[in-house]
Amino acid sequence: MDKLDSSKQYDLDERTFKFASDVMQFVKLLPRSISNAEIVKQLVRAAGSVGANYIEASESLGKKDFILHIKICRKEAKECRYWLRLVDIGDRDIADAKGTLSKETTELMKIFGSIIEKAK
Repeated sequence: MDKLDSSKQYDLDERTFKFASDVMQFVKLLPRSISNAEIVKQLVRAAGSVGANYIEASESLGKKDFILHIKICRKEAKECRYWLRLVDIGDRDIADAKGTLSKETTELMKIFGSIIEKAK
């Protein structure tokens, strides 16, 4: 199995950790509403799952296990993008933060998609 070299692996470890941390900071800025309460729960879970599954992939037991966890990473990033689209930012000036997070989810999806193609 052809895994990433250790420096790239570390960078993606940090990038997924930073993404989850940024999501947690973003949700603190959102207006409190019934709909946001549910969306925030889903968004935070999915964002944390991206990094957690990347760690699982890094410690995989074989090629199939590695690919499975990377596919889950991509799926969770895609789910984050969905929840970000639904979240109500209200009148606050946090649209830029939402856009930045949405862009990062797309980039992560592309990265994980590329890893899947190279691992096949």
